[in-house]
Amino acid sequence: MRNTAPERHPDPASAVAAMVPTMRDRAAGLDRESAFPTEDIADLRRVGAFALTLPIETPGAGVIEQLASVLTLVGSGNLSVGRVLEAHLNARHLIGRYGTPAQRQTARTQAADATLFAVWVTDPPKDGLRMWRSGSTIRLSGRKQFCSAAGHATHAVVTAQDEDGASRMLVLRLGRGEQVTPLPAPLAGMRAAVTGAVDFSGCETETTSVLGEAGDYLREPDLSAGAWRASAVALGGLMALVEIATEHLRMSGRLENPHTQARLGQAMIARETASMWVRRAAHAAEDQRRSTGERMATVGFARIAVETACLDAVQLLQRSIGLSSFQSGTDFERIARDLQTYLRQPAPDDVLTESAVWFAQ
Repeated sequence: MRNTAPERHPDPASAVAAMVPTMRDRAAGLDRESAFPTEDIADLRRVGAFALTLPIETPGAGVIEQLASVLTLVGSGNLSVGRVLEAHLNARHLIGRYGTPAQRQTARTQAADATLFAVWVTDPPKDGLRMWRSGSTIRLSGRKQFCSAAGHATHAVVTAQDEDGASRMLVLRLGRGEQVTPLPAPLAGMRAAVTGAVDFSGCETETTSVLGEAGDYLREPDLSAGAWRASAVALGGLMALVEIATEHLRMSGRLENPHTQARLGQAMIARETASMWVRRAAHAAEDQRRSTGERMATVGFARIAVETACLDAVQLLQRSIGLSSFQSGTDFERIARDLQTYLRQPAPDDVLTESAVWFAQ
């Protein structure tokens, strides 16, 4: 996708906030058609959302707050768009963390142009992605699954098993013969993120595509601490859900019911709890002066707190709205479905217990 270079907007968060109503207007149609949010991506690119300065590049509280605000706002507009942006920024973070000076400079230049990065790290049960070096060339074979923005991203950070059985990261330029297919069973939510499977068999790339050293993708604290960005997007979805439910209850004349008021109040508390945890986690994750354990444990608690807040709020608001909260195609039903899909991140029990053990020391 080729677009004009993004504007250097003095306040990207304000610019994105102005786009949220339009994103919400488009969201139902995109979900219904399982269509990629091309217009939303183009609008966000024009104001520099995909080229935001990252804390890995320029540390500072202002940079962290801006990033958190933009992710939350985009999530409130459309969780699928938030997923695409979060993955793009995750890829940029990984390149900034583990890349060579040349790779980092290239990624910065690409982010300021039309590049859309993805992060694809999940292998199918069989035939996962493998790599073989041959001189200055790397041959690829195998597949990745649960690939958001499949067929639309122009570059991807992927994990592949090398000749020695070690896991390596590669930064791949896409559109070089890989085959994109739908998932055998599509996801119930996050349809506009266009999550598919990608087969790289027969593809080649340069050895300069290798990112970092063996095992770097799983290296801490970056693997765990980076989860705060997904939590920020989920917070945006929760904010939208509470707002839509409140308006529905007001318009239906049901806000006068004290039980409805109590459930809505609990949902609002959940929203504010999630907001406080996201901010705390963002600053902890990006503060390299803190220990690895503290960064991981703080973000771990935040991830569980946000997940719990979202799931509790969904249930509370469904009880208040009633059966119509399950009507397919309504904004409430779509956002609740997207949230429940997006929150299914791996190993929540391990995250909770490991964080508890660290804080109990």
